[in-house]
Amino acid sequence: MAAPVIGITSYLEHASSGVWAANAVFLPWVYAAPVIAAGGAVVVLPPQPPTPHAVAGVLSTLDGLYLAGGYDVDPALYGAQAHAETDEPRDDRDAWEVALFNGACALGLPVLGVCRGAQVINVARGGTLVQHLPDQVGHVGYQGGDAVYRRVAVTVDEGTALARLHPLERDVPVYHHQAIDSLGAGLTVTARSVDGVIEGVEDSSLAFCVAVQWHPERDDLTQIWDGFIAAAGDYRKARP
Repeated sequence: MAAPVIGITSYLEHASSGVWAANAVFLPWVYAAPVIAAGGAVVVLPPQPPTPHAVAGVLSTLDGLYLAGGYDVDPALYGAQAHAETDEPRDDRDAWEVALFNGACALGLPVLGVCRGAQVINVARGGTLVQHLPDQVGHVGYQGGDAVYRRVAVTVDEGTALARLHPLERDVPVYHHQAIDSLGAGLTVTARSVDGVIEGVEDSSLAFCVAVQWHPERDDLTQIWDGFIAAAGDYRKARP
């Protein structure tokens, strides 16, 4: 069987290469590498107008959707004013990813969300976010800055899809100053940090819809990737 095709969301960023400087599709390779290592084939999904035709056309080519990390979700999407520490909104990516996620759920397409991806999933389901975790937990241990990933102890709930893909107790690599606050419809919390911060959610009504706030692409465990690609392979086998 051909490799399952995984679409990974990305940015449009101004980039330079030699004498050229232009808007370019941007996705750090670290997001794609574990998907390929687990047996998937990657296509990158840059932001574009989320028309029903575009969303349906893209999703019809995929066996799995991977909502990758990145900048903060626009607080306007969950009815909040922006915190002073919240990133400038990337409206194009927000709208595209929410539409892709909703379309993927309607199709039963396997979905994996990482960091920002977990937050997009929650907001798409009507949930809200904590905009600056230090205000809540009293320290900057979840995002120290300077692109240095810290490790935080998390506890995964037994009996969840995530528990089949990750140890129940483990320190995980984190780089986030926001987190899920009120939970979106149909989602279940599957992991929390030592501070009680939500670090994992899933929709158990779907074959595979798992999201983590931490960065498994920066870890040495492969179970999350193996499970995601296995679900994508099952989806591919079941195609008409």
